[in-house]
Amino acid sequence: MSDKKYIIAVILSGIFGVVGIHHFYVGRWAMGFLDMGLFIGTVAAYSSGDFLVAGVLFIADLIHTVYVTYLLLVGKYRDGQGKIISYPGQKIN
Repeated sequence: MSDKKYIIAVILSGIFGVVGIHHFYVGRWAMGFLDMGLFIGTVAAYSSGDFLVAGVLFIADLIHTVYVTYLLLVGKYRDGQGKIISYPGQKIN
């Protein structure tokens, strides 16, 4: 079982999910940089007027964030050390 706090991970994912802050908190640095890269790419593409690329990057980032948040909510997401971030009362086999 992970020593990372479930509620903090869920809140970070819910509020800052598309930026990837929750990945850094749980120790999954590569995923954090991927999410942050998608977010920066979205902002850069939008700023340059390339709305199609911005939309595709944002949708990809959003789908990834929803999936990770779902895994967190149901207690199946692992931290950077491979340990489950369990919800309160969850029994780990």
